[in-house]
Formats: sequence, structure tokens, C-alpha cells
Amino acid sequence: MAVPIYLDGFATLPLCPEARSAILSVWDHPGNAGSPNAAGERAAGIIADGRADVAALIGAASGEIIFTSGATEANNLALLGVAQSAVRSGFDRKRIVVSAVEHKAVLEPARILQKQGFSVSIAPVDREGRLDLAAFQALLGNDVLIASVMLVNNETGVIQPVAEAAALVHAVGGLMHSDAAQAAGKIAIDVLDLDIDYLSLSAHKCYGPMGVGALYVGAHAPKPMPLVHGGGQQYAVRPGTEPVALIAGFGAAAKVARSRLEGDDCHGRLLISKLLERLASRQFRFSRITGDAAVVPGSAALQLADIDADQLCAKVARDVSLSTGSACTSGQIKQSHVLEAIGLSEDDARHVIRIFCHRYQNVDEVEAAADRIVAAADQSRLAAGEVRQ
Repeated sequence: MAVPIYLDGFATLPLCPEARSAILSVWDHPGNAGSPNAAGERAAGIIADGRADVAALIGAASGEIIFTSGATEANNLALLGVAQSAVRSGFDRKRIVVSAVEHKAVLEPARILQKQGFSVSIAPVDREGRLDLAAFQALLGNDVLIASVMLVNNETGVIQPVAEAAALVHAVGGLMHSDAAQAAGKIAIDVLDLDIDYLSLSAHKCYGPMGVGALYVGAHAPKPMPLVHGGGQQYAVRPGTEPVALIAGFGAAAKVARSRLEGDDCHGRLLISKLLERLASRQFRFSRITGDAAVVPGSAALQLADIDADQLCAKVARDVSLSTGSACTSGQIKQSHVLEAIGLSEDDARHVIRIFCHRYQNVDEVEAAADRIVAAADQSRLAAGEVRQ
């Protein structure tokens, strides 16, 4: 069976060849970075190189990178770990501020902290899915410990005003975290320009392997308390034997992404424009729910006219990989909290799909995908009894 054309890049991206080679090379020569032998020394060197490459991607120093199992763990470490550190240090700041469109990996730790006596404030977004900075500022006060605003939303692709939000948070003495899982390798990131204290990354969202991510902890920022305890690796913030092969793959993917940022940007814009042009030329009716908001290159969140998004994704699944929302919450019947936050009704949300075109695709592929989407939509309409003239 032919492999479907892959437009579900928000969920995960293909492993770049450089990352695959790096992973296989490590697996061919096993070693534990904690072992006092040549194999251990080699493993430690690979980890150091990977850490340097990941740090370079976001403008950080190597010592500010803590490897994790992914962005979910990094987000948990940033919120729960920083809160625990604050409690232990006797800080009296007990409020957490998060945007309404954060990933569940931020919202759930915030809810846990709420049960532990912290208060949580939810900052709204506008109709295009962009943080309402005025409303965000109104929520800030001298009791804020940490705020979290993602850099790119995983359902809409909207780029958030993180630097502006960080300035507001720092003005009241709070700490700033950003989930950059969907941004790293797709747009330029400089943690100094953003002026943030913590930033979460995920390798498989930037053409690296699943199972590894990182938390940037600024040298100036309080160290999070560990969520797990063990041998003291990684400054005891995230102990455990480092997955050398995965880190090597992450580093390789980060290095490639850094060198290809401009090219990937142009290629992504070309692909999504051609795909949308093809859909429009075939009288496929849709609107971009993000309006004029800046989105990550190669992406689009579309509201379809009179087409159920889930049915379309199922109908076209053999030919094109699409999704209707966050892959991390798939199977849930409840409406997407992101689409709800931007003001879509439950019925409107049923007609939304998200698309991300990746760097290894070409115009012919995305135009072919558009044709197959239109054909599947036509079949769905006929099955539903729509009269065709």
C-alpha cells in the first residue's frame, strides 16, 4: 500500500537523515556516560556535543540545557519544579499565569499546583488565537511566581508574543517560561532576545527522534527541584542515565535545523501557499481561522464549509495524513480548548483541520494531497445526500 502524503507535521515530523545516522552510529558503539572507561568517555563526549548543538539552536549556553524525555516532562519540570523550589526557599509568591491555549502539558501541571495551594490565572487570546497582552498584563501582580506562554501554538500555528509577555512578567518580578516545542527548528529562537527564564523543547517536533527533549534553564534563573531522584546526573535536576543515541539524534537535528532555518522558512511558505491555492482552484471552500496572525511557515488551520473534519480525515486517511487537533489529546470527545478559547462554537470546531507541510515534501506532493482531499470531501457530501448538479 502506498504511504499517505504526510500533512500532520504538528503531531510529529520525519526523522532527518543526519539524525538517523547519528543515532545508528551510537547504537553501533554502546557506552554509558557515567562509566570510567573509553566507551563512557566517548558517550560523555557525544552528550556534550548534542547539548552544545541544542543550545546553539536557541542561543543558549551548553550548561543551560537539561535533557528530558520530551517537552511534556520539560514543561512539568519548569512549572512543578520551580514551584517546589520556591516553596522550599520560602518565597511567598503563589500565583501561576498561563495562556488559555497552552498545551495540556502546561495546563495540567498548573491544575496540580492549584490543588497544592497556588492560584492559577488563565490569560485569554483574541479571535485569531494570539495572546491578549492587555488582558495578560491585567492578571499580573507581585504575587506571580511564574507565567507560561507557548511560542507557537500546536493547533493553530500562531506565533505568540513571548518577548512582550516576558517583559511584563519580569516587570512584576515573576519568572517566565515558554513551551517552544512547535517553534524550535521552524522559526529563529534566541532566549536572550526573548528574555525568558525557562524554555521547553521536543526533538521529534524538529526532525529529531521521539523520546527526548530539553528544558532551557537560564543561568540566572532558580534551578527547578527534580521531579525524579537518582544518581545526580544533569546537575541533579534531571537524574538518570542519559539516552546517548537519542541525544545524538537531537543534536544532529538541531544542527541541521539551525543551518536550514531560512531555506525551510521559504520552502514551507511555498508549500502551504500552493496547497491552499490548489484547494481554492477546485472550489473547496475553507477559511483560515487565524486570520492575519503570523503563523509558523508551512502551517494552516482551516475551517471547512459544510464538511465534518473527523469524517474527512478518516475518508482520506489512505491517501493523506491529516488531523483535527492535538495528537496528544486524540480520542477525546470534548471540544479542543484551543478552538474554544478563540471563540469557535462546538459545531464550528467540528469543521477544523490543521496542516503542516514539512521540509522533505515538494509542490507536486502537496498539490496531489489537495486533489485527494477535494475528492474525499466530494464523496462525503454525496454520501450525506447532497444533490450535485
